[in-house]
Amino acid sequence: MKHDLSPFLSNWDFDPTDICVRKIRGLDGREKLQVRLDLGVMQMEMNDRPDGTCPNGHFSLLDYYLDQLEAEHTHSGTDENFYLDRDACIELSQEGLLFYHRYVCLMRLGDFESVVRDTAHNLALLDLVRAYAEEEEDRKIFEHYRPYVLMIHTRARGEICLQKGDYAGALNHIEEGIDKIQTCVANSGVEADEEIEALSAWAEEIERDRPITLQQKLAQKLQKAIVEERYEQAARLRDRLSSLKKNNL
Repeated sequence: MKHDLSPFLSNWDFDPTDICVRKIRGLDGREKLQVRLDLGVMQMEMNDRPDGTCPNGHFSLLDYYLDQLEAEHTHSGTDENFYLDRDACIELSQEGLLFYHRYVCLMRLGDFESVVRDTAHNLALLDLVRAYAEEEEDRKIFEHYRPYVLMIHTRARGEICLQKGDYAGALNHIEEGIDKIQTCVANSGVEADEEIEALSAWAEEIERDRPITLQQKLAQKLQKAIVEERYEQAARLRDRLSSLKKNNL
């Protein structure tokens, strides 16, 4: 039958040890993601909502509820009458899962700017539920995912810095990400040991691979010269360091 996917799948092997994903150009001219699964293939839009739908005419369900919240503010001057019931939370959870599937694939492809975009969407979704969920149980369920989303968001921002050779910027993002995860743990009691350990290990890896500056090299040589009591060499090194600092080199 013409709808049989066998010829298509036979040209793309499934690897259970990896995320098998690729970018393609759709018949509509838009870029899309395809993911090879054990029993077939999944296709997502590269931009907008991953499933290509526009809930209630909006870019996403998150945008729809944010517009509803703004309308309530405009109408009554307060958000006291705005809340997300169980059905709304289930729908938002399903949307969050769509964006999760996409940013995991984008991470594998190294499209870190898009990962930042999609994780930012899910973090905003978590914020909305935390603030307006009618049931406490829904807030707890959603908060369980915050450390992981923060970790991926942090990793993507750090990777963008590393692509530019900005090691300090990457380390700053990691420190900020760990702080946010620790705050999440303190406020909601969720477990995040794996996320914190992963980011901490990555920071150590960056520090090991980070190129040292001429000032750092001279400072290391100076320290060694002092320890070995080679004071004339130490004096010359100290003069070179002072000159570099004076000229901001």
